[in-house]
Amino acid sequence: MIDFNSEQESNKVVFDEGKFRKMVTERAYSKFRKRGGIGGHDMEDWLEAESEIKKQCFYWFHDE
Repeated sequence: MIDFNSEQESNKVVFDEGKFRKMVTERAYSKFRKRGGIGGHDMEDWLEAESEIKKQCFYWFHDE
């Protein structure tokens, strides 16, 4: 799991938690819309969206 509140030594990147939440919200809503707006999968959509955004952020900010 990625710690979004810590700084990376080399680039001093601090991830904005508010921006992260907004990105997850938008991705989860997109999943809801793709299902035709049928409810009942809120938690599943949120957790999938959160995982996807974390993976993207790890890729963007991972220092090799």
